[in-house]
Amino acid sequence: MRLTHLKLGCILACAFLSLTWFTAHNGNDGDEPPNHPVMIQLYERLLAAEFKGELLSRELSSVLTSLRNLTIPNNSSSTNIPEGPIKRNLSLLSSRLPNAYLYLPHLRDHPDSLIPNVVLGQGRTGVSLVLGIPTVKRQKQSYLVSTLKSLLYDLSPSERNDTVIIIFVAETDTEYVNSVAELLEKNFPKDVHSGLLEVVSPSQYFYPNFSRLRETFGDSKERVKWRTKQNLDYSFLMLYAQEKGTYYVQLEDDIVANPGYSQTMKIYVRKLATDDWMFLEFSQLGFIGKMFRASDLPMIAEFFLMFYKDKPIDWLLDHILWVKACNPEKDAKDCNLQKGLLKLRYKPSLFQHVGLHSSLPGKLQKLKDKDFGKVPLFTAHTNPPAELSSSLKHYQQHTLERAYIGQDFFWSLTPTAKDFILLSFPQPRTVTRYLFRSGNIENNRDHFYNTTVEVLPSDSSVRDRLVGGQSPQYKGSYGGFIVIGCFVDGVAEGQIDAQMQPISALRLLVQSDSDIYLFNFKGKR
Repeated sequence: MRLTHLKLGCILACAFLSLTWFTAHNGNDGDEPPNHPVMIQLYERLLAAEFKGELLSRELSSVLTSLRNLTIPNNSSSTNIPEGPIKRNLSLLSSRLPNAYLYLPHLRDHPDSLIPNVVLGQGRTGVSLVLGIPTVKRQKQSYLVSTLKSLLYDLSPSERNDTVIIIFVAETDTEYVNSVAELLEKNFPKDVHSGLLEVVSPSQYFYPNFSRLRETFGDSKERVKWRTKQNLDYSFLMLYAQEKGTYYVQLEDDIVANPGYSQTMKIYVRKLATDDWMFLEFSQLGFIGKMFRASDLPMIAEFFLMFYKDKPIDWLLDHILWVKACNPEKDAKDCNLQKGLLKLRYKPSLFQHVGLHSSLPGKLQKLKDKDFGKVPLFTAHTNPPAELSSSLKHYQQHTLERAYIGQDFFWSLTPTAKDFILLSFPQPRTVTRYLFRSGNIENNRDHFYNTTVEVLPSDSSVRDRLVGGQSPQYKGSYGGFIVIGCFVDGVAEGQIDAQMQPISALRLLVQSDSDIYLFNFKGKR
């Protein structure tokens, strides 16, 4: 294979030499083709040979790359890669960046080092929006769960089906990686099983020896190691995400999102007057909220890998803009103007940094995006007319009635067992689905725990049929109500069985005492 490749190189070199000789002896400066018939014929044959040679060269390079990717040793450590289409797609990750072995030569000893370990995921592809979140083991506080709750807070069903959120656990400690996966599967079971959330980690051989790094820009050895590893983490995540969807948004694991961020970003992209942008900024802080075309990710990742040991990630991103846009013969003002055409800024910012403790041990991160503004604490919904009653005492002006008609949120004191919220309809009516949300972005823990959703059918015989008998379909509750659901992570959502229609009332019943306030409760039919 190598001899054939060398021979092809010789053929192409001879062709170029011959072409130069013919043009030189044709009496012109070499920029124009020859005009003698024999020369023209030879010229055309040489062009055809050159074209075929280029095609053959590309085919041979592809074959060599494929062979290199297939030589995986029997003692491969990536035993957790799932079988089927996911595994076949992952095996192509290294082929998306064949030069990775040049920038990371230690990978040659372990050819499967670029195959990610997919801990959780359904292999979802073809979406509009891919959100990438790298996370690491923190010495102080972890913000990952609250970050995900913020991102998932008000995504509509269609948005959930058109999005993938990739959590890249940038650690080689298998026990820790699995603990993160278990935590997310416990907190977001539906989103994991639907394929909306994915958890991946790198091979244990992916990272190089960080002890040999050169200290630059006055940074300590620990900081140089931290920023170098961060560059590798972002690059790995981008390469994995590249074939997932149309747009990729880089986030961090300690942020809060503005409600409606998904729809806002999509509308903004559609309304842009130009396509000549390299990335869009939905936050002014660091690398947070940067949107790229997924098709550009291999180029960006390769640039990061070329200089991953030299500079921080946000500096490298700015250098890409310089290379693409700036004329070295012009001044810095013109350069900044040209770079500004490739990075477009959306205001107000859609993402805010909230973490106090950085992933770099000992570093406090107090940066805030001044353009983020104040997050709305509730979203108004249109609900059917109903008589409202509750055993819960509201706080200040945040009453249940105002929340139900969309003027405010409901804020109550600490719920106890048997507390309730009752919605009674003046006339029995058909209610097909329900959505109750408690807590909000600023107070994630102040929501309903161990609370059931119950309905009262207008026909009492329905309860006897569905609750009683040898094989009851539902569990009954006092007062003729039927339990149809419960709150999970502060949210209760579901369909109401057609057999129960029409219904006379809907009730939320607290099953046990709580030691926190109920904050920002709202309902929607």
